[in-house]
Amino acid sequence: MDLGLRDRTYIVTGASAGLGFATAKALAGEGARLVISSRNEESIARAAAELGENVVGIPVDNADPDSAERLAATAIAKWGALHGALISVGGPRPGSALESTEDDWRAAFDSVFLGGLRIARAVARAGSEDTSIAFVLSSSVKAPISGLAISNGLRPGLAMVAKTLADELGPKGIRVNGLMPGRIATARLTELDGKSGDPDAARRAAEKTIPLRRYGTPDEFGRVAAFVLSPAASYLTGTILPVDGGALRSL
Repeated sequence: MDLGLRDRTYIVTGASAGLGFATAKALAGEGARLVISSRNEESIARAAAELGENVVGIPVDNADPDSAERLAATAIAKWGALHGALISVGGPRPGSALESTEDDWRAAFDSVFLGGLRIARAVARAGSEDTSIAFVLSSSVKAPISGLAISNGLRPGLAMVAKTLADELGPKGIRVNGLMPGRIATARLTELDGKSGDPDAARRAAEKTIPLRRYGTPDEFGRVAAFVLSPAASYLTGTILPVDGGALRSL
């Protein structure tokens, strides 16, 4: 299937590694032009170089109120058009609801919630009629994850914002969706498994709860994200899609 991504321009945040990088790789492989970002200048420059000549990397912090407009302006200045964005905002600091500090909650809200919303707004303003926006959320949208209280609090709200934006932007031909990665083998998940004291045992126990009996790979997520962003998914909007090997038990 031709996804229709060639010569279209997308923003991908959190793209120096993990799910963001995997999505950027899938988009670039289909001929898309990209503006990718992360907070670390060295790592985003390295990622852009690896992805090829049609990729520009810029260091920005999603919590910075100016970042969203800078990303959109870079895409327009470089390629004259913007067709969408994958908004990957990283994971808030682990911890319980009782022990996480108010500063932790505020920092995560600025980065995960407000940062994501700002980027979506900027892309909607600058994008073409057939723009597609996708938020990287989490399975915590549907069910809480132990030890990730802040994510449990913010992700469901951001999912509802994505659905609301789909309602508001649909008449303009702009699609908005969310992706719920389950246990995808990223550095973040390795870190979380390590907190158990026996990461191998934690992984084996988790895999038993997944119908496919394994963790997903970042590339598997990236291919799904690229499809959702592409013109091939032109009648898909307002959907919060699990990419989790069947782990979520709810409808």
